[in-house]
Formats: sequence, structure tokens, C-alpha cells
Amino acid sequence: MTERTRKVRTYHEVADPDSEDIVGQIEAQRSKLVGRLADIDRLVVVASGKGGVGKSAITANLAALIAERGRRVGAIDGDLHGPSLAAMLGAERTPLVVSEHGVEPAVGAAGVKLMSMDLVLSDGAPLEWRQPEVAGFVYQSTLDTGAVRELLADVVWGELDFLLIDAPPGTDKLARLLELLPVIDTLLLVTTPSEAARRAVGRTVRQAHGTGISTIGLVANMTAHECPDCGRSEPMFEADGAARLATETGLELWAEVPFEPRFAVATDAGRPLVLEAPESPAARELGRLATKLANATSDTA
Repeated sequence: MTERTRKVRTYHEVADPDSEDIVGQIEAQRSKLVGRLADIDRLVVVASGKGGVGKSAITANLAALIAERGRRVGAIDGDLHGPSLAAMLGAERTPLVVSEHGVEPAVGAAGVKLMSMDLVLSDGAPLEWRQPEVAGFVYQSTLDTGAVRELLADVVWGELDFLLIDAPPGTDKLARLLELLPVIDTLLLVTTPSEAARRAVGRTVRQAHGTGISTIGLVANMTAHECPDCGRSEPMFEADGAARLATETGLELWAEVPFEPRFAVATDAGRPLVLEAPESPAARELGRLATKLANATSDTA
């Protein structure tokens, strides 16, 4: 297998015959996407609608733990402009290999197959599209959506038991992602107990209810802090927005992950906490979440 340079066409390079058959192009791309995902048993989207709730850390740890339990797992970082999943899973920044079948995914902790824009860009470089000098923002969503489609359809995932997609923040971006996917087995919505998170994630819940996804679970992150000396647990937030959100929406709270400083340390080091310290309170709760996720998706498969 040889390493090749991958070239993505932009709208500057689309000839007239192509532009006259945009619908045909979209249908062809969707067919390719459906074909690529046909060998994946369970598609799980981890979303929030709000940044800063620890969604990517939850995704990375779930992926690593499910893989550690012997399942074939892939993970996609859907956040093109602030990708972090590759670093959290400890994937090496080596040139991606492109074969006649597509792009070979990187491999992260516990053998998780991984694709992220962070592996395509130079270290620290922002994502910048070639676009007109005036009104370039008009093309932004089209280009972003096309890139996510490539992450899904052009990568050689092979046969997987689970593919976890770390969705970007924002209900508009989540909507475009959900439209790309032929089927979603489970949608996990990550929040914190704060009132700000409750309001933001509540909008995402209402959006998700309109998509027809049958299995939706709430995950409360950073719920409490356990004193390492006395073992006493104290809530991180005065409000309990996560429980209130569950009551308001009728959704089940699948997990309440406590705050742990070493969770952040392990995440920054690319060593998922569930592998580094499986006995920790946060890792144990994530273990219960992984079990519930596996049971829920097997029921709907």
C-alpha cells in the first residue's frame, strides 16, 4: 500500500457539466456513504448542542472502553474547526495512507479506528477553505458538510460493531450531520448540571425528537466531586439542571459522571481514564454507561 496525496475538489474546480447535475452528485455521494456504513452494526452519535460539557472526552473514553471489551470500534471527530478526539485517543500524527479503496483510518487507544480533521491539518493549523473574497460564508456550511461526508464515506472502516461520531457543537451543525446518516441507533446527549447547559441541550432534545431517532439518552458530566481524603461527595453546581432536563423532556438519565482532576489529565495525555484508572469513580460510571449503550443498541439492531 502506498501513500498518496489526497486532493479534495472545491467549488472553484467544478465544471459546468458537473454543476448542472448537482442532484446527481449528491445522490451518488449518499449511495457511497450508505455502502460504506453497511458493514457497521451500530451507529452512535454523541452530541450536546453546547460546547464545554466534556462531550469529546466522553466519546473518547466510551470508544476506548468498548474496544477494550473486545468490540470492533471506530470513532469520527465531527468537529472540523476544533478537533480534539485524535489527541484524546492518543493517535499518532503520521501521514494518512490512501489506497484504491479509500483512506486508511488512524488507530488510537485500545485499537479504536479513528478519523479526525486534526490528522489532516498541520499541527496547530486552522481549517481554511478556498472561497471567494466576498461572501465566502455563504459556502461555509456546504464545504463543512462535504468534509464530514468524506470522513464518513471515504474512510475504509471495514466491519465494525460500533462507530461513534463526536458531533460538533451547535444545533445547526448537528442537523446537517443527522441528515447525512442513513440510520442512527443511539443518540447520546451530554450535558452538565448547570442551568446554561440545561437550556442549550434542551433545544437539542427538541430538535432530536423531530428526527425520529428512537433511542436517546442523557449523560450528565461533571456532576459532583469526591474528596480524595474523606470520600465526601459534593455537587459541582448548585443547580441540578441535568435532572430537571430529564424530567422536562421525559428522557432517561443514562449516566452521571463525577468530576475528577485526573480525568482531565488523562484526556490531555491521550490516555483514556477508563484504561488508566478503571477503578476511579468516573471510570466506573463510564463503564456502566458503556454497558447500557451496548444493551440499548443490541435491542434496536
